Amino acid sequence: MFVGFISLGLPDGLLGVAWPSIAARHGVGLDALGYLLAASSVGFLAVSVLSGRLLAFLGVGMLLASCCVATALSLIGLALAPVWWMLLPLALLLGAGGGAIDAGLNNYAAATTSPRVLTWLHACYGLGATAGPALMTTLLSRKHPWQWGYLIVGGGQLALALCFVLTRGRWAAAGSAEAHDVQSQVTLRATLGLPAVWLSVALFALYTGLEVSAGQWTYTLFTVGRGIEPVAAGQWVGFYWAGLTVGRVVAGAVAGRLTPRTLLWLGSGGAVAGAALLGLVTTPWASVTGMVLMGTALAPIFPALIGTTVERVGRLHAGNAIGLQVASANLGAAMIPWGVGWAVTTLSVTTIGPAIVVVALAYLALFVVAMRVRSA
Repeated sequence: MFVGFISLGLPDGLLGVAWPSIAARHGVGLDALGYLLAASSVGFLAVSVLSGRLLAFLGVGMLLASCCVATALSLIGLALAPVWWMLLPLALLLGAGGGAIDAGLNNYAAATTSPRVLTWLHACYGLGATAGPALMTTLLSRKHPWQWGYLIVGGGQLALALCFVLTRGRWAAAGSAEAHDVQSQVTLRATLGLPAVWLSVALFALYTGLEVSAGQWTYTLFTVGRGIEPVAAGQWVGFYWAGLTVGRVVAGAVAGRLTPRTLLWLGSGGAVAGAALLGLVTTPWASVTGMVLMGTALAPIFPALIGTTVERVGRLHAGNAIGLQVASANLGAAMIPWGVGWAVTTLSVTTIGPAIVVVALAYLALFVVAMRVRSA
């Protein structure tokens, strides 16, 4: 499971640093990033809602293997595609592969592991997302084409697929006894009738919209909008993903001492403070400090929200709700960065910073409502 989440983070980390080069290669505007993320979101949504049933039907090992093959083919295709429009179906395939892994493993882990392991699972996503910018920044600084990064990660995904196939028996032994726990016992329509589900869905969309906007747009803000040297800007983006990783490792270590509710409050407040630093203060020290603070503060939020799904919606609806939450998270990860891109095209690149602050404040407001509803 840990390796599967590392593989999820790698492509996300690559894209933020590579995007200005990809846009220049295919002759599209910077705002076209939103279309690429939207295509990925369509594929993600198509499979994530059914993740529990896919997991029970294929088994964890074969699900991971097949999805790694899909992501490998899409990454290699993204590197080799000669024209812009071909990137859109490839992004859709990438999203479908990632959606099955993300929602399926979240469902499986929530049913079979502790909050500490669940938090560390998401730390592995941050590990992959940290390695992505580091790899792409190194390649670009040495004058290598951005395509190399996608080919390297695509090859690694094929190797992972082989590993998962070879170990599928071990997954089956662990997963068969718990298969009933990761399948929903009620209809999706019944789950959608719960107001608490819709509140959670909106909260996940805003959270991931904030996380992805900070990870994908800040490199462009620093280099194009503020004139920061590209290598330094790439390192700052890496610090953001590193903060996300380290924060989740620490959150897992203190999971027995701090309640998920406490972690959620600390993370939400810190994320807004970090967003204000990087978005509203243009000095280099504020930018890098804001990136580190924001990444670290955001770290415990997603796994804590996943782990407390049962508390919000009840055990019978948890399987459906987790799939809906992860699907909504991916939708937010596509639509909110697209909105930031629209602001860039309509106004200027410097609007990226204030836009991130607006999203952070919107998330905090909805989070406060969600906490009050839970208290009531």
